[in-house]
Amino acid sequence: MSASHLDQLCVNTIRGLSIDGVQAANSGHPGLPLGAAPMAYALWSRHLMHSPTNPNWFDRDRFILSAGHGSMLIYSLLHLTGYDLPISELQRFRQWGSKTPGHPENTHTHGVEMATGPLGQGIAHSVGMAIAERFLAATYNRPGHELINHYTYAICSDGDLMEGISSEAGSLAGHLQLGKLIWLYDDNGITIDGTTSIAFTENVGARFEAFGWHVQRVDGMDVDAVDAAIQAAQAVTNKPSLIMCKTVIGFGSPNRAGTSKVHGAPLGPDELKLTKEALGIPLKPTFYIPDEVRAEMGRAVAKGQAEVEDWNQRWAAYQLAYPTEAKHLSEAINHELPAQLVNAWPELPGNEATRKSGQRVLEAIQGVLPNLIGGSADLVESTYTHQDKSPDFQPDSPSGKNVCFGIREHAMCAAVNGMTLHGGVRAYGSSFFVFTDYARPSIRLAALMQCPSIFVFTHDSIGVGEDGPTHQPIEHLMSLRAMPNLNTFRPCDGPETSVAWKVALEAKDFPSMIVLSRQALPQVSPKDIEGHPAHRGAYILAEASGGTPKVILIGSGSEVQHCIGAKEALEEQGIPTRVVSMPSWFLFERQDLDYRSTVFPQGVKRVSIEAGAVLGWERYADRSIGMTTFGASAPAGEVMKNFGFTAENLATVAKSLIE
Repeated sequence: MSASHLDQLCVNTIRGLSIDGVQAANSGHPGLPLGAAPMAYALWSRHLMHSPTNPNWFDRDRFILSAGHGSMLIYSLLHLTGYDLPISELQRFRQWGSKTPGHPENTHTHGVEMATGPLGQGIAHSVGMAIAERFLAATYNRPGHELINHYTYAICSDGDLMEGISSEAGSLAGHLQLGKLIWLYDDNGITIDGTTSIAFTENVGARFEAFGWHVQRVDGMDVDAVDAAIQAAQAVTNKPSLIMCKTVIGFGSPNRAGTSKVHGAPLGPDELKLTKEALGIPLKPTFYIPDEVRAEMGRAVAKGQAEVEDWNQRWAAYQLAYPTEAKHLSEAINHELPAQLVNAWPELPGNEATRKSGQRVLEAIQGVLPNLIGGSADLVESTYTHQDKSPDFQPDSPSGKNVCFGIREHAMCAAVNGMTLHGGVRAYGSSFFVFTDYARPSIRLAALMQCPSIFVFTHDSIGVGEDGPTHQPIEHLMSLRAMPNLNTFRPCDGPETSVAWKVALEAKDFPSMIVLSRQALPQVSPKDIEGHPAHRGAYILAEASGGTPKVILIGSGSEVQHCIGAKEALEEQGIPTRVVSMPSWFLFERQDLDYRSTVFPQGVKRVSIEAGAVLGWERYADRSIGMTTFGASAPAGEVMKNFGFTAENLATVAKSLIE
């Protein structure tokens, strides 16, 4: 059998598995796998460096199916190349408990790098992965000892490139000259509503050339043409690459190929039969794999094992030659924190903004965390997230730890996720809290993927003051608390800010949203960081006189100080009052029932105060002081006072509740 014949047999086997999976589920997207199978096969069979038996091998190439609706494509590839994804899982596509969900999820399936499906997210995350590879290579590789050297690939669709995040991410990648980033564009000209001509007539290639990308246009149905284009892209070291692969959606389907009808619905028994006949795929059995294909694509197992063994030998030599760097890199890869960190937490003065406290924390820990990398969306002078002992991450300084993301909040958070998923780095991004709205899909994906990204968002409330309601977050705290698996942490002072960072750095399966103030706050919580009770999300900051409260005041962030002031006023009137600082609902709700009942005993009235939406506080409070409107433009203190965020108002509300 000739090589070209075998290649075509492999491509058609991928197609057959994909359409059988969709038909078995009676749900899914057969069009993309039918059209994109040749480009995917060219990449996976001739270029992708990976190990099916060791899917987390660190120096593997990263592959992202950004067009995640075509998930049967990646499931077919994973099965054929020897990953732990048996044929029974392909047969259970989109079913309860299967390893083949409707869109790829990294927590379900070995070999899937991230959850994709929301269009544009995969390619934006791939930029972060390429940043991590460049940074780690520059930081740890040494002459004759190259441990980090791999590519990041993505297959994207028309829909991916229509989404605005594609321009944010593409522009950033072009500026950073990420030469090991390669996107294969499934340019089939079809979306759900019809041809792309009804809404998408731009010159995509010219756009990416303007971003500073290397752009090629090839026949995406020709395996050899795609292979040659990938080789050409690899040869360009100072530009990311976009390979525009002209394809036919639903290729092989006599009545649906090239139309929107093949995008998101099963072919049906009759069209499935005609499509298999057109492609030369036996009708029975379903999920058919010729022996020649199984042998050919199964070669990835031995090839991957050899690559891992070669890397292990290089790693052993590196450990002998550079023991300090090897220790740091090993800790980074294994998501371990250096022992020195326990002594690095600074003692913070009172009466400063928690964003300033955050800066002091970052300055203190940067020296013991060589893999800490991040930056802001052009707001570093306001968010205070610059590492002053390191240069910027730029094309001529790839070991720099400060990433200038530009005014691109959405792409920034996606890139932070990509860096974190890549591994070997602890990545963070920062902006104003109100602009989490611009980045919410990426934040949500971090939570869904159990990706421990660190988001540092400042200017947390109406305390922003004069900039007014456009920059004053109201509903944001509650909307993010509603997001499963996201640790939204709003500290009340410097020590709680240190705890927020400590929890974020230690996290392995959830992201952290650290929400910091613009205005100065007094220190009211304990100084000891290691034993600080804020680790538990909520704690008794000040106990009632006599130890038995008649009312509990609950606050977070800048309002905790008012709880302290109100307690003093209430106790002067003979009302025993407990103060609870509650920086993180997420962490508190992970505590056992005994602890939570100790903090909030039954039968004791509670009042919450927080400069954000009141919706949701009914979970913990009988009455809430918060925001039911947008804010206002005025000096911060005046805004806070006029909206009722004072100790006097809190004391009045609490007293009225118990009388």
